[in-house]
Amino acid sequence: MKSITIHGIENDLNKKISEKSKEYGLSQNRTVKLILKNTLLADQKASRREMFSDLFGKWAPSEKAEFEKRIIDLEKVNESDWIK
Repeated sequence: MKSITIHGIENDLNKKISEKSKEYGLSQNRTVKLILKNTLLADQKASRREMFSDLFGKWAPSEKAEFEKRIIDLEKVNESDWIK
């Protein structure tokens, strides 16, 4: 595993890192690694989602209305199903 050193961290950034490390209950080193991982790898997840964006979330209002009309019966509770 590689190590890096970051020089010249401003006081306000250092303060935020300290606050986050206390909030997370982690060392400052682990906190910075977690923040970097969540930030940099989140971009990869977003780009994967974008690859499939044409497959979801693209309903026209008329399609949504038709879907909701067809599933209305699924929202009804049949009390006899819950009696032993």
